[in-house]
Amino acid sequence: MKKYIVAPSVLSANYLILKDELMAIKAAGAQWIHFDVMDGDFVPNLTFGPKILADITNYSDLFLDCHLMVKIKNDSVENYLMPFIQAGSSAITLHYEALTPSQLTEFLTLRAKLKLKIGLAIKPATPIDLLISHLNSLDLVLIMTVEPGFGGQAFIGTAASKIKTLRNYLDQNKMQTLIEVDGGINAETAKVCKQYGVDVLVAGSYLFGHADLATRVKELMTDESK
Repeated sequence: MKKYIVAPSVLSANYLILKDELMAIKAAGAQWIHFDVMDGDFVPNLTFGPKILADITNYSDLFLDCHLMVKIKNDSVENYLMPFIQAGSSAITLHYEALTPSQLTEFLTLRAKLKLKIGLAIKPATPIDLLISHLNSLDLVLIMTVEPGFGGQAFIGTAASKIKTLRNYLDQNKMQTLIEVDGGINAETAKVCKQYGVDVLVAGSYLFGHADLATRVKELMTDESK
């Protein structure tokens, strides 16, 4: 039976009881924490930065999966990311659409330079083919199945079909890059993503605030058909 990585998105957590929320997701068996950073520019919303990330990493030992929905301006990519790295990021994912060609080149070099796990994310309308040439430099690809910027949106099935294309390519070329999906994930949409070949499932509103959190995490982690 295949086991999937579940990454609860703290965007949906109750920050008045964040310590309790972190304890609950670990007890439920989640392996990662998904940390969304939004700048109010690349996406029409504004969230948290390195300080809250550091507060989380000081308390939690789960893998910290940082998804930055930002445009990097007037600075090097390395300098911009350094506060997140110092705060304890386990992996940093930037959006392909938000990077200039030179920024993308610099970002890809940081994997070896800083011994950092890195990923690229794409919006629902962005073709997966644009990332193929970069896969050797990536630890993960994040396929968005909603428009980035807000939690609680409905799953876009046509975007999820890109998982299958990427899975076929990775398998054919014996590559270990993880496929992550984010947006509208619940019991039913997770089944679709698993059928297509996903590795990591990000879920927020489906997990946080529910008394049966542990059952939901376990449901996402496993696939009885495998």
